[in-house]
Amino acid sequence: MTTSTKTLSRGLPFCLVSLLFLLWGVANNMNDTLLAAFKRIMSMTDLQTSLVQFAFYGAYFCFAIPTAMFLRRYSYKSGILLGLLLYAAGTMLFYPAGQAASYGFYLFAIYVMAGGCAVLETTANPYILLMGPQATATRRLNIAQSLNPIGAVAGILISRHFILSELHAADAAERGKMGAEALEALQAHELTAVSATYMGIGIVLLCLTVVIACVKMPDSRESEASTGLLATFRQLWRRRRWRYGVVAQFFYVGVQTGVWSFTIRLAMQETGMLEREASMIFLYSIIAFTLCRFLFTWLMGFVSPARLLAGASVAALAATVTVIAADGMTAIAALVVISGCMSLMFPTIYGIALEGINAETAKTAASGLIMAILGGALITPVQAFVSDSCGISASFSVPAVCFAVVLAYAIFSLTSFDTNNG
Repeated sequence: MTTSTKTLSRGLPFCLVSLLFLLWGVANNMNDTLLAAFKRIMSMTDLQTSLVQFAFYGAYFCFAIPTAMFLRRYSYKSGILLGLLLYAAGTMLFYPAGQAASYGFYLFAIYVMAGGCAVLETTANPYILLMGPQATATRRLNIAQSLNPIGAVAGILISRHFILSELHAADAAERGKMGAEALEALQAHELTAVSATYMGIGIVLLCLTVVIACVKMPDSRESEASTGLLATFRQLWRRRRWRYGVVAQFFYVGVQTGVWSFTIRLAMQETGMLEREASMIFLYSIIAFTLCRFLFTWLMGFVSPARLLAGASVAALAATVTVIAADGMTAIAALVVISGCMSLMFPTIYGIALEGINAETAKTAASGLIMAILGGALITPVQAFVSDSCGISASFSVPAVCFAVVLAYAIFSLTSFDTNNG
């Protein structure tokens, strides 16, 4: 009996798959602190440090389709194991990157690590949707995604205590006056803190890989392989809800990555704090994101996901305009509000886009939505360019445009539907 006629069991498998959402949340939000770290360690511009996000989210675009092809041939469990191994391999590559003191090598390590995260996201999201009734699929995905911001909080705390706390207060001008040997020793200490922290996460990932390998997971192989990949995408393309969902997800991931990439920098500008202290503003933002995720998930029992998405988009737009126009603690408070509004967007866009799509095409449909995470790679450098040219506050005009696109998708979802069940 296939998953088309039988829903997957819950229990331990559901908990283990949900735990994966926490793990890639750690990686995503440690990236945001890495931008601040590399800017200090290597005296880089905002545009240069944004290459961290380009490498990370670019990997999502590159790995999504190969993952879909892998899942069409093998099971979701195989995809999870592959993702964990790639994620762990990327963290271990931080060691030679630190020894070489090479930013390019670090970007490669981040790319490999993100490839593992891409495999996990492409696998786990549709797997969760199959673990229960279709009617509650979007709400169930929001529940699993609730662990993602918990991972984000953990990532920020890890970065704050093991990476940012090891950064020397010397800025680019002061470092430029240091002797070559003194600067090299200082950077070696700071880069060791970066590498050792990521390698510690890699050890945890390898332990979890062993646990999942030993647990019996629900079988999920489908007959989808009988339909060609291109034919499946052509079928999906006729579904406007999915097609526009890919566009909305592209802009949403771009805005999330951009806002969080510049949270610490904006907090430093508005308060005069250093990276370690400013990271607390980032932490408050993620706490708001986490609490609002639970709030929105509860509200979905009474209000449709599309209506909640529309309301959150309007509120996020208003808060973004406040960040641009205000200064001091008003701007920082608005920044925290933006994170709260963003909390339901990714899983809700994902769930709406896959609504009505049968299990046979879910893996391919999921890969398209994961490819849309490329928005984090392309939109963040645009915001970084605006930041270098016009200032950090003005750069939030880019997130404002992105939220407008998400709002448009929410309105479309409220007024349209697809008759093709793909």
